[in-house]
Amino acid sequence: MGNAKPVSERGFTLVEMVMVLTIIGIISAIVAVFIKAPVDAYFDSARRAALTDMADTAVRRMARDLRRALPNSVRNPNNQCIEFIPTKTGGRYRAGADSSGGGNPLDFSAADTGFNMLGLNSALPANQQIAVNDVIAVYNLGIPGSDAYVSTGSTINTSAVTSVVNGTGTLGNETYIGITSRQFPLPSGSHRFHVVPGNEKIVSFLCSGGTLWRKANYTYPTSIADATTCSTSVAGGGTIAMLAKNATCTFVYNGSDLQRNGLVQMTLSLTDASGETVSLYHEVHVDNSP
Repeated sequence: MGNAKPVSERGFTLVEMVMVLTIIGIISAIVAVFIKAPVDAYFDSARRAALTDMADTAVRRMARDLRRALPNSVRNPNNQCIEFIPTKTGGRYRAGADSSGGGNPLDFSAADTGFNMLGLNSALPANQQIAVNDVIAVYNLGIPGSDAYVSTGSTINTSAVTSVVNGTGTLGNETYIGITSRQFPLPSGSHRFHVVPGNEKIVSFLCSGGTLWRKANYTYPTSIADATTCSTSVAGGGTIAMLAKNATCTFVYNGSDLQRNGLVQMTLSLTDASGETVSLYHEVHVDNSP
């Protein structure tokens, strides 16, 4: 049996390697042309989705707060800001004595220091229960003589809560609410009152310097003229928080004619570092029934 001859081995020549690399480069360039557009579209979509999510979150936050506005308290000093008094809950006050001649009705003929609310405060959700230092507002019309922004004079229609006692009244199903002495100027036709949270008595949203801000619990401006600057400064222990960066916004309020409902129109635009811009328009209906 003869010996097998060794198989000849040879590698790539330099010319063959150059040709292969050239072909791979041509194929890669062709593939890149077709892939570039889908990849760019993906990153564009992701960027727009992120901007939309941020804008939607900010708009929903503003809408949620505005729906809690005290009737006729929304003010629109200019198209860069919207201001309002928030509420946490509401109720009905006792307007007359019960069958036994008691019941602590709210007196509108003289200064009163307390009244009975129909129903139990303890039955309300925890975040809506009336507490000491909250503010009671009765029949706010947002006009002279019935304006919750006014804190001096003889026509104040708000009063701070000093005590809350559950289980009063003949049947024990009412709540006594003690207040600082106040003669409310006007009774509510439906015997309603609203409760402003003591730790957040005023809120505004404003665009300033390319940022959307939320201000809260600052000193009441005494009139719309005092709030026209939409300043980012806070007073009286107020707070300010950023809702969105690189933002422009427009606020328009229609409702100063004292109809039952007002309408807040909001336009918010956000821009990222690449120059991509997303704009959202949202409308919020505000209950103005005092």
